[in-house]
Amino acid sequence: MRIAHTLFVLSLLALPAWAQSTPQTTLSEAEAVRLGLARSDLAELEQGTVQAAEADLLAAGQIPNPTLSYNRDRLGGASDTTEQSWILSQTFDLSGKRKLHREAAGRRIEIATAGNASRRSELAAEIRRGFYDVLFKQEVIRVTETWARQFVRVEGMVGKLARAGEASGYDRRRLARERQAAEASLAGGRAELGRVMERLAALTGASQNPIVAGELLPATLPAIEATLIRLEQRPDLLALSRRAEAAVLDGRAAKQAAAIPDLTVGIGPRWIDNGSSRDNGFALSLSIPLPVFDRQQAGRQRAAAEAQQARAEYRLARTRAEGELRGLSRQAEALRTAALDYRSRALAASPELLRIAEAAYRGGESSLLELLDAYRGALESETAALELEKRAREARIEYDLLTGSAE
Repeated sequence: MRIAHTLFVLSLLALPAWAQSTPQTTLSEAEAVRLGLARSDLAELEQGTVQAAEADLLAAGQIPNPTLSYNRDRLGGASDTTEQSWILSQTFDLSGKRKLHREAAGRRIEIATAGNASRRSELAAEIRRGFYDVLFKQEVIRVTETWARQFVRVEGMVGKLARAGEASGYDRRRLARERQAAEASLAGGRAELGRVMERLAALTGASQNPIVAGELLPATLPAIEATLIRLEQRPDLLALSRRAEAAVLDGRAAKQAAAIPDLTVGIGPRWIDNGSSRDNGFALSLSIPLPVFDRQQAGRQRAAAEAQQARAEYRLARTRAEGELRGLSRQAEALRTAALDYRSRALAASPELLRIAEAAYRGGESSLLELLDAYRGALESETAALELEKRAREARIEYDLLTGSAE
């Protein structure tokens, strides 16, 4: 009865608080990312960003409104002549700068779209980190619970030896203290799991707290050279490229405007009344700004500087991304190999070591402390393997983020 009670208590401690009262479903990594990226708030944010850029495109293509003016001149003297006219004026773009500004605004829509893609990639990476934080905590609780359940076996051995007069009171007290440490460890793990689960729920928008299911250890990475070829399509690099193109188009528009100014044409009726007669006619006006002082020097200089800056940022970011990508590739593969090797070697020996430790304790060749140390060593080995796998997974997530992959 005492053994059954201990097992029941440890089983409850192995579960987080929400798992003891809330029905749960299983959540995969792909489903977590899908839920997080499908949130309406994210869609509205992306839509608003693109629509703002589209508004700039609409503004760049707008033809200036016509101008209606009224003139009335009165000349004194013997004739007392009055002149009146209505003039409707319209400005015409002869240089083609409006088309160039529209093309530049179109590039900025692509920049906004690339910014949305970068945001989605970063959010997907954050969701994946949260997902594997939960999975790691679940696995740590699982192995800790397995270790704690060994007290049932140890308690059975101690009880049997005690009845035979071969176990001391110290062994029983030491076992009780070890059980308390196991309960504290499971309680701490439960609290940590609850925290990371709530964070994952906030990222995905899930209404329930599901149990995540997946593998901590990532798959083998693709060939690095194939990944480097696709690096130019990374959203932030693509945005820098489009930013340089937009600046070049703005510079061309400024140059064209300086070379061929806009023409304003006005036309309308005109009346001349000198008191004794009234004449009607039409008035025609033509106006063009003379590029004497303002020859769009500032606009051309700014556009050239922005293009230069964007190109330089692109080269720097491209070089840095390639170096980081190569480094992450090596790190991820090294950690994956280390995790596989550690699990195949160190953990494979744990069952045999525990069997030897139990046999030695039963035969009186070792103390309870040595037996518990063997159990703790097995737990530490399992936890170390999980930590290696989690580090390999974190490196893989950073690798995917660096390549612009959303999943």
